[in-house]
Amino acid sequence: MQISIDTEQAQISIQENGDTRQLPLYSKAGYELLSDLWTKVGWNEKQIYTYTWFGRPIIQLSQDMIRTQEAIYQVRPDVIVETGVAHGGSLVYYASLMKAMGRGRVIGVDVEIRKHNREAIEAHELASMITLVEGDSISDEIVNQVKSLIQPGETVMVLLDSCHTKDHVLGELNAYHDLVSPGSYIVATDGIMKDVYDTPRGEASWEHDHPTASAAEFAAAHPEFELVAPPWTFNESELTEDVTHWPAGWLRRR
Repeated sequence: MQISIDTEQAQISIQENGDTRQLPLYSKAGYELLSDLWTKVGWNEKQIYTYTWFGRPIIQLSQDMIRTQEAIYQVRPDVIVETGVAHGGSLVYYASLMKAMGRGRVIGVDVEIRKHNREAIEAHELASMITLVEGDSISDEIVNQVKSLIQPGETVMVLLDSCHTKDHVLGELNAYHDLVSPGSYIVATDGIMKDVYDTPRGEASWEHDHPTASAAEFAAAHPEFELVAPPWTFNESELTEDVTHWPAGWLRRR
């Protein structure tokens, strides 16, 4: 595909498979095309590695975090379980939202929580709202440990952000989906892998081996879940598509 942008004429020209088509630059279609390209290039340039939340690196696309905030405010979970801790920025983010709502806590699971990250998380102002669990997120021992931390009747949301291979994410979906409350979500994050496999930082195997494939396979086998992103709670535009690193990754329990 070849894309040319004429800012004076406010036109986008797309050449693909021998055909040429035009889009108005200032249009819904133009925005979606350029957003997809911006997201892909931004991923390759590690744009998400430039933010912190309350002092901890948060390696997430800002648009995904705002949409997740909307879902958390709608669902009002008592517990958020996140697999994949890294620097702890996402855990702190979710804990800060819980703190603002006056309820809830966060459980973070990772196969390895590095010493400096653990120390920083445990010293954080919101540490009292965060529980760290170290170990393989799909091992029986760790799954049972996480489940033991949740009380009957609590509302639970789960975000899967550890190893992103299809098999591992599918294993996490199967391991944790029964924690998810009706009306809440389990999210297979970072399905953007399928769109960035051909970038300089990508890997060819990602074209087929990615979390979006896990979510689709899980949804087909579990009719109690629907593959649908949280509805936008405010929209004064004509836009309908999210700018996201998590395409088709939200699974809502009916």
